[in-house]
Amino acid sequence: MPIGIIGGSGLYEIDGFVTTKEVSLSTPFGEPSSTFKIGTLGDIEVVFLPRHGIPHRIPPHKVNYRANIWGLKSLGVERIISISAVGGINSDMPPGSIVLLDQIIDMTYGARPSTFYDIDRVVHVDFTHPYCPEMARAVIRAAQNINLQLKTNATYICVNGPRLETAKEIKFFSMIGADVVGMTAMPEAALAREMEICISGLSVVTNHAAGISGSKLTTTEVIETMGKTMELIKALVREALLQMPAARACSCKDALKDSGL
Repeated sequence: MPIGIIGGSGLYEIDGFVTTKEVSLSTPFGEPSSTFKIGTLGDIEVVFLPRHGIPHRIPPHKVNYRANIWGLKSLGVERIISISAVGGINSDMPPGSIVLLDQIIDMTYGARPSTFYDIDRVVHVDFTHPYCPEMARAVIRAAQNINLQLKTNATYICVNGPRLETAKEIKFFSMIGADVVGMTAMPEAALAREMEICISGLSVVTNHAAGISGSKLTTTEVIETMGKTMELIKALVREALLQMPAARACSCKDALKDSGL
């Protein structure tokens, strides 16, 4: 089955990815962020979607996450590598760090449509571990193979945006265990779980979060740091695709089992 890649800020293509066709989809939940680029990376079939559209035009709180995930599922995707830019809260994850996400704290709940099951069926999927452990192991192997220093076991706190956070919010987020802060992990990860799609979250720490460095936060800093790390993240994604097992043995594929009422 093809592997989906959702590109965040600054990632709109991957070296070596050969597009064979582009597909426009209409979904029961509206229009996805962009057309889906279907192609190959070596011998691996890949479906690529820019989360914010091309050019970067959709703010995080306006991304149609349901349409994006539904579209990937309809194209046969069973695994997703989701890439994003984040602010660093944990001092062990300074700007320039590439981070493998492990846990999520959701501060967007109620502000964004967050489920496929809000009309005819009640579903409560297990979300204890939001990211696929099987994919995580593949990403860690990939990082080792290319000698890339990867920060692991990171907790992502997702805020609604589009404004950046206050210093006191960041201090609070640190107190409740957040390592990085961003605006796109949710409901993306939860929707993937509802579709029984494995998902792995990779984030680039582009700046210190509010109040940590003492300086003003700017989008220029985000763009510059993403540019500096882009070749590393592309190399990691390429190698991670090669490390994915042919068949899924994780529980993500059975997420809907015993979840309905």
